[in-house]
Formats: sequence, C-alpha cells, structure tokens
Amino acid sequence: MRQRRFLPSISMLLAFEAVVRSGSVTAAAHELNLTQSTVSRLVQNLEQQIGCVLFLRRRKRLVPTEAALAYRDKIALGLDMIQRAGMGLIANPGGGTLSLAVLPTFGTRWLAPRLSGFFDRNPGVSINLATRVKRFVFDAEGFDAAIYFGEADWPGARHLKLFDERYTACAPRAFLDSHPIVRAEDLAAEPLLLLESRTTAWNDWFQGQGAAARPISGMVMDQFSMMIQSAISGFGIALLPDYLADLETREDRLAPILTPSIPGAGSYWLAWPERNDPLAPLECFRDWLSGECRDFAAERSGEQSG
Repeated sequence: MRQRRFLPSISMLLAFEAVVRSGSVTAAAHELNLTQSTVSRLVQNLEQQIGCVLFLRRRKRLVPTEAALAYRDKIALGLDMIQRAGMGLIANPGGGTLSLAVLPTFGTRWLAPRLSGFFDRNPGVSINLATRVKRFVFDAEGFDAAIYFGEADWPGARHLKLFDERYTACAPRAFLDSHPIVRAEDLAAEPLLLLESRTTAWNDWFQGQGAAARPISGMVMDQFSMMIQSAISGFGIALLPDYLADLETREDRLAPILTPSIPGAGSYWLAWPERNDPLAPLECFRDWLSGECRDFAAERSGEQSG
C-alpha cells in the first residue's frame, strides 16, 4: 500500500525540481508560468509533507541540501517516466507503445530509414526513441529496450544479436587523389580519427590489412556522426562501421581506403529487461528487427563476395 505522505502532488514536485535545476525561485516561476510566491509555497508544502528540510534559506535564496540534490535526481527520473507514458498514450491511445533507447548515429543512419517497414507491418504500435551512448539501469530510466554496441553482457537483461561490426577506413576522394594510399603503411603520417568506445579499432584494421599496428595520433570523439564530418572537413582518416562507410561512399562524401569491411571486436545488440518478455510491442519489434538484420547480413555478404 502506498503512503500518501511520500506521494506529493505533481505541482509540488515540478516546483521543487525546477528550483533545484534552475537555481532560483524566479527562474522556476518563469518556467512553470507561476508566481514566485506560489513556487515558494509549493516548496514549503513539499518540505512539510515529507518532513524533511530540502533548502537552506540564505539571503532570500534557496540553497538545496545534499539530500535535496539526491531527491531531485530520483524525482526527475519519475517525472520523465510519467511524461513519456503520457506522450505514448496520446500517440497511441489503444496501447502498444515501445520506448527504445538507441545509439545516436545507428539510430539516425541505420534504424530510422527502415522503420517505415515496421509501421507498415505493425500499424497499432508506436515507438518512442531516445538516444543513449552509455548503458543504464532499465528500471531507473523507464525504457523497454535498448540497442547498444559491445557484448551480450548487459546486467539483468536478455539479448538479441543484430550483427557484427566491420570497419572501413575512409577519406575524401580529393585527399586520396593527392595522397595515394597503396598500402597501410602509407597512413603513417596521417591523423587517424578514433571513437572513444572503439579503442582497438585501428589495430583491428591494420591487422586486417596484413600490417603492424601503429600509434594513433588524431582526434578522439564520442559519435560516428562527428567523425564523419571531421573526415569530410579534412581533419583525418575516419574508421567507420561498413553500414556508415557504404552510405558515405554511395553519396560520394568519402571514399574507402584499401581492403574494406575488416572484422571488428564487437557487435550490435538489442537488450531488454527480463520483466519485459511478455510485452507485445517488444515482441513485434524483435521479430521485425531480426528480419531486417538477416536481410542486411545477406546484402553485406553479397557485396563482399561481389
């Protein structure tokens, strides 16, 4: 049975969270379209209801306590989950909403262009997408599933392997015209762009070319989209998953270097908490995604054999 004392009204929680986040009652009042006195009263009512001092009053300023900062982090997660649930209800009042966390570049360049096929097959299901680069706790974030890179080791989750990552080194065609690359050693003087989550990728690529690894000197970034733009702008050689390299090559923004599609050291996975096994939208998405990955693997195999 829930205790009402620890279930303050949404108005109290919104006011409290806004004050902590914005750093002032004035800013919180402006954001919430309330008066300053109303925001102050809501915060005082919250403190009285839960029986805990959340702010220190110093020269007409509210300074959050350490306990308030920790409470705010948990409250923000809860408010986000409530908001996401409401958005899903509006988008699909009949039910059938899947909340999915996805890697930014994978989501925009591989998944999003294929989603129309999913919606054609599953018109009663809607998908809420949000980007996440690092892993998280499903219960804390409120996602039904996540697509990530690595191994099948997400704690407390089940896994579906999508496909292995393979690498292609790429550079602008104009650069390759003026700097011919005929062997891996020709990259010795060039800056090599590195993704912070793929620290061994260039070693794998050099090994795949039959060459010894070399020290990496180039910018480190956290997203492939940034690496692609950096390579296009002439800041170094990009090492991209082949599904990105193929797209950049087809659209003639970058050109492949030497042997393309070198095996990497990780894979893309769909992970979901064990408690979500019976979730119908997730089952529909898993079935569709498995088919898409089989088609992608067959297409990639055909390109390599050709």
